[in-house]
Amino acid sequence: MKNLTDATEFILVGLSDHPHDFHLLFVVFFFIYVLTVIINVLIIVSVFTDSQLQTPMYFFLGNLAFIDVSYSSVTGPRMLYDLVTKNHSISIPACTTQVFFFIYLASAELFLLSAMSYDRYIAICHPLHYTQIMSWTVCTQMASGVWVLGFLYSLVHTLFSLRLTFCGPITIHNFFCDLPHLFQISCTDTFINIVVILIVGGSLGIGAFAITFLPYIRIFGTILRIRTIHGKLKAFSTCTSHLTVVFIFYGSIIFIYFVPTTSNLLTVNRVVSVTYSLINPLLNPLIYSIRNKDLKESLKRAVHHVYSKHR
Repeated sequence: MKNLTDATEFILVGLSDHPHDFHLLFVVFFFIYVLTVIINVLIIVSVFTDSQLQTPMYFFLGNLAFIDVSYSSVTGPRMLYDLVTKNHSISIPACTTQVFFFIYLASAELFLLSAMSYDRYIAICHPLHYTQIMSWTVCTQMASGVWVLGFLYSLVHTLFSLRLTFCGPITIHNFFCDLPHLFQISCTDTFINIVVILIVGGSLGIGAFAITFLPYIRIFGTILRIRTIHGKLKAFSTCTSHLTVVFIFYGSIIFIYFVPTTSNLLTVNRVVSVTYSLINPLLNPLIYSIRNKDLKESLKRAVHHVYSKHR
């Protein structure tokens, strides 16, 4: 990322403009971050070690947990460091790195939610062929595609961001670096960057959106044809967790990237940024575990095993 004004860093305003709030914010978000890491790591361990969870649905859930713990680690530790040290400066290379990994993991989650939607579609609409269609080879290929697409998408935007120059102000009104923040403080014409977002992001985003939501038309139609109430509730319960996560994720992304940021919306923008970068990675495993008996039992066994080993 070139800089014609010899500036070597940006200033992150953070979550609050009032220093007396820093200690309370540190305690709250340290607890949230630690809880996020613990719960998601437990899910990852459970999914890949518990024989009862060796199914495609839990395989994708394990990938989601890995994304969530990585996602929150891109912004969480840096924010906590700023709250403790009150040093809100971030070097341009560090900012660029944060942008890359943030976009990488956000887009990977977007594509993964599409894969999870397809998995639910096959499970409910084609249950007799589920094991044949969703073989481990197919699941591995889908997961690999999620990570590769996310990497390439992030790489494209990061490389195009290297053309930006910064003439000031160099203050970012948030607690982490993201593309919209760089566009706001850049003195370079961002038209090309926006075109890239519209073309690349638009095509991939529309594709992911269609794969995520269109299958539910068939899914809901299939559920309505189930004769027993118990059967309908059981089938629908396997979709509600996924849909809840999808709506929270899409809602946050739409607000951040499609609602113009004005001085009146800076506080709201920070709140939404906290939601989708720090709160969502904690909510996702809770949403899935609360409604999933097998996962809850597996997590209990994992916690009991860890507790027993350290007694």
